[in-house]
Amino acid sequence: MGTKSKLEYIWLDGYKPTQSLRSKTKVVEDFSGKLADCPVWSFDGSSTEQAPGGSSDLLLKPVAIFPDPARKNGFLVMTEVLLPNGTPHPTNGRATINDPDDDFWFGFEQEYCIWDNETGKPIGFPAGGFPRPQGPYYCSVGASNAVGREIVEEHLDICLDAGLNVEGINAEVLCGQWEYQVFAKGAARAGDEAWVARYLLERTCERYGFSINWAPKPIKGDWNGSGMHANFSNTLLRTCGSQAVYDQVCKAFEPVIAEHIAVYGADNNQRLTGAHETQSIDKFSYGVSDRGASIRIPIATVDKGWKGWLEDRRPAANADPYKVASVIVKTVKGACAKIKA
Repeated sequence: MGTKSKLEYIWLDGYKPTQSLRSKTKVVEDFSGKLADCPVWSFDGSSTEQAPGGSSDLLLKPVAIFPDPARKNGFLVMTEVLLPNGTPHPTNGRATINDPDDDFWFGFEQEYCIWDNETGKPIGFPAGGFPRPQGPYYCSVGASNAVGREIVEEHLDICLDAGLNVEGINAEVLCGQWEYQVFAKGAARAGDEAWVARYLLERTCERYGFSINWAPKPIKGDWNGSGMHANFSNTLLRTCGSQAVYDQVCKAFEPVIAEHIAVYGADNNQRLTGAHETQSIDKFSYGVSDRGASIRIPIATVDKGWKGWLEDRRPAANADPYKVASVIVKTVKGACAKIKA
């Protein structure tokens, strides 16, 4: 017999308003380690809110593969869900991305809370109350401030060993809240890596008996919410050298607020209030270094002579990176077409 490999097929289910990660293992023999050699597989869509019981078979099409550091001869296979005829399932956000030449680069700043299932609060919160007000936790050090570092460090190492382009981590403003950043060239690829990083974080927390809370406002009151800021650029933004072009691109987002908010995460109205470094959910603004704006123009972009990227600060932590990338690509392409005209 040849060498056995374990392929962990990962996909998004049909749960509403927020899709969840699902996965199952396929054992194959003498596997090459290449995406092209990952077979299309199937699953029971009636168990994931994606198909009726009388016609439940759906397809899993491999779209990205990474080594699985936690398993001997293991691989992580990100897939998209197809209907039996091979067309995208309605829950397939990846298929809506119009970036065939990978011109768009995305960096997602993924915030999250490590959740204590017994207390129903972030780790570091006492069972019967609240910790000190936020302030000392951001980018902190020390056991009373940086709660959960061992999980965060383990997750970072696993992501890097898997070949994910995680560019950094830091403790966030809320106690028990952390962030990691994922960057990729190509909108679909960025979504692939963002989802696999989420999968690895959820799986890492299993060993500690904790969960991950992706809610945009995990703790009500005077506490920051959790976002997934989307940093993006295309060739025009990376090379134009023009403030006027940046103004035109930013202004293109204002008429389509509703279209963006629709895919920027459930319950995001609890986070986008105009406070805690956010703009109100029904308003739009942009500005240089403005963390209270809908879209922030990074100072690095200005310092490089208006050659760089933009940051949409509205997506919530529970938003689908595929759908976020898709709608941003659509809006920016529309703006670019008008600029070229």
